[in-house]
Amino acid sequence: MAADQTVPPPTEHGSAVTQPAEVAETQRQLAKTPHSRAGAAWVGICVAALVLIALIIFMMQNRQPVLVTFLWMQGTVPLAIALLIAGIGVGIVALVIGTIRISQLRRRLSQERNG
Repeated sequence: MAADQTVPPPTEHGSAVTQPAEVAETQRQLAKTPHSRAGAAWVGICVAALVLIALIIFMMQNRQPVLVTFLWMQGTVPLAIALLIAGIGVGIVALVIGTIRISQLRRRLSQERNG
C-alpha cells in the first residue's frame, strides 16, 4: 500500500467503510438478482393484508342497516355486508367470464396446433 493511501478505520460493526466502487458493484449484483415466485408471493401476501385491513376498517365504519330488495326477497343488512356481497358477486361473474374466454383461446390454440 502506498504511503498516501490509508485503510479507513473500522465502523462500530467492525468492518471498514464501504467505498463507492464497492457500493456500485453491490448494486449491479442486486440488479442482476432474478425475481422468484416466493418473492412475488410475499409481495402478494403483503398487498392482500393491506387490502384486508382497509376492508375491515370500511366494514367497521359502515354498520348502519339498509333495506335490500332482490327479486321477491327483502331484508335489512348492514351497508358494508351488502356492498361486500355485491363485490363478491361481481368478482364471481368476472371469474366465470374470464375462465370461459381462456378456455376458448386454449381450444383455438390446440386446434391450430393439431389441424
